[in-house]
Parts: sequence; structure tokens; C-alpha cells
Amino acid sequence: MQAPEDGRSARKRKAIMEAATELFLHKGYPGTSMDEIAATAAVSKQTVYKQFTDKETLFGAIITNASSRVGLFVEVIDALRDTDDLSGDLTGLARRYITTVIQPGGLQLRRLLIAEADRFPEVAADYYQRAPERTIAALAACFEHLSARGLLKLDDPVLAARHFAWLILAIPMDRAMFFARDDIQTPAELERLADEGVRVFLAAYADR
Repeated sequence: MQAPEDGRSARKRKAIMEAATELFLHKGYPGTSMDEIAATAAVSKQTVYKQFTDKETLFGAIITNASSRVGLFVEVIDALRDTDDLSGDLTGLARRYITTVIQPGGLQLRRLLIAEADRFPEVAADYYQRAPERTIAALAACFEHLSARGLLKLDDPVLAARHFAWLILAIPMDRAMFFARDDIQTPAELERLADEGVRVFLAAYADR
């Protein structure tokens, strides 16, 4: 059972991270102060520094927390190994993939991280390994398994995984990097892109 003090500390840490994320996204990293973060989180500045040594540490924690969400999607990818309906299940996976990645909060955070990559090269590289590359590795392992089952025909599982990822994501991601959050494609548009991406992928890789 979690001790009351541990529970309060966890809630304060969560409030600080949420406040910092909101401020970083709206004001940028350089334009956000620890005083503002403390005020927005309704905690003392001392509490902020107790939880996070400095602003750099807090930024890194936010990015690491965002990358940890990939684990749920990896589980969905792994479930595809046992499919009895490759086209249908791959389409379902693609739709979930595109709606998971192309959503306002995640895109804002991605833009922020790209903008600060020179300032935080290790944080950016760590996120890349934990999120995009982990997803590619999971797709590659799944596609290799499906190839062994005779459902896909491929020589390079990693390349096939990258083809799949960018057939699904390239169009909406490219647009999303340059437009405001209100200009993100509608769910119907995203589904169409996912469906067409799967169609092209299977035209190249399905073992017919």
C-alpha cells in the first residue's frame, strides 16, 4: 500500500509535469521559467526543485514519459502475429497507428523536441530509440513472423517495417509539422490514408 506522503509526492510530480508540458508547448522551452511552472502547478518553487533538479531534468522527464506510451502500441503490433485476416487486422493496426501518432498533443511535443534537439541531443536520441525505433523494431519482428507463416514475402523485415510506417504516416505527419492543431486531418481522412497505405503495402509484400 502506498504511503500517504508518497501519494502526495506523486500527485505533485504529476502536476508539475503537466504544468511544465503546457507551458513548454505554449511558450517554448527558453521562454518558460521554473517560477511559472511552480505557479501553474500550484506548488512551491522548492517543491519543483525537490522533484526535478533543474529545468533540463524536468524537460527530459516529460519526453521520457511521452515515449513510455509506445509500449501499449507495441502490444497491439505483437497481437498481429496470430492473425487469420491479414488485410483486415493490418488495416485495424494502421488506423490505430495513425490516430495514435497524429493527434494534437503528441504532435506539439514532437515539434518542441525537434526544435530543442540541438540543445538536448541525448534526450532527442533517447526519444527516437524509445518511440519511433521501438515501433519499427516491433513491426519488423512481427512482419518476419508473418513471413515465416507464408503471409508476407520479404527479404528485409526492417525495411518493410519502415515502408509500412511511412506509407501510413508520411502524408499526415508532413502536413502536421507545418500547420496548427486545428488543421489536422479529420478521422475519416486519417482512416482513408491508413487504408490506402495498407493496400499499397500488401500490393508490394503480400505473398500471393
